[in-house]
Amino acid sequence: MTAEIRWGVVGPGRIAEQVVQDFGHVPGARAVAVASRSLDRAKDFADRHGIERAHGSYAEVLADPDVDVLYVATPHPQHHAVSLGAIRAGKALLVEKSFTATVAGATEVVDAARASGVFAMEAMWTRFQPAVVRARELIAEGAIGEVRSVQADLGVSRAFDPTDRLFAKELGGGALLDLGVYVVSFAQMLLGDPDTVTATGSLFETGVDAEASLLLGYADGRSATLMTSLRNALPGQARVFGTAGWIDVLPRFHHPQTIVLHRAGAEPAEITLPQLGGGYSHELIEVTECLRAGRTESTVMPLADTLAVQSVLEQAAGQLGVTFAEDPAAL
Repeated sequence: MTAEIRWGVVGPGRIAEQVVQDFGHVPGARAVAVASRSLDRAKDFADRHGIERAHGSYAEVLADPDVDVLYVATPHPQHHAVSLGAIRAGKALLVEKSFTATVAGATEVVDAARASGVFAMEAMWTRFQPAVVRARELIAEGAIGEVRSVQADLGVSRAFDPTDRLFAKELGGGALLDLGVYVVSFAQMLLGDPDTVTATGSLFETGVDAEASLLLGYADGRSATLMTSLRNALPGQARVFGTAGWIDVLPRFHHPQTIVLHRAGAEPAEITLPQLGGGYSHELIEVTECLRAGRTESTVMPLADTLAVQSVLEQAAGQLGVTFAEDPAAL
């Protein structure tokens, strides 16, 4: 690995616009290339963000010898083919959530990365937010006793538009893959993999989920109650309940600045830890440091956790009557 970690952006969309601005906060890392199916779009993105090379296809950036790691921000069903191509090309991966559109697709990518010794990580920025890191430290220290339950919600009110990616089944639309991934990943981070998944919700006329409530059950009686929606706004708060207290993760919990520790007989303790830049810098730093150290997985966002979360999402979607497919023609 070179002294400087050179990044390529695949899919110059809304999230990529925000993520790429945080490279200024990542020592020894730089975005050097961007790829889109539209060369004009890639050039426009490159010009605005000072990126030196623009590619008019995903295949071109996979073949770029001066790129070490790819940040994949295409629609969910395209992650699978692009990631497999990147692994074949020996390029490390940071893949936007949800990792893929299906469990089978995620498993194939994870197996390929592990077999090839190529670094791969899901871009779950929540786990790297300083306030969330501190919450996990407090829990590990026993501040709230044994964690027994997690609550989390994340929802937005979006006017139905069948031409928008969020509502298009072939593009992995719906609440679960876009927003539900946050609440499920947060619960899985703290409780581990659930034994049962129960979902209720509703669909848009395009066949994607409009809203979902999930109950994750554990054999020892622990639980997570989670809500996600594109139909109506939700507060975006999370709560972690333990046998000796609880922690509130204030809105919006997926990139919070403040947590509040509640313990019996003590005043609530408010802890505020702002993000660096837009908050995406922390996951970029993690990947960059992992690559420097020669690691192929992150201990904070391991691939096993990604597979567990993908499984919960697929089970929940299936109970609502929604199935997704990978896009084999993404490359």
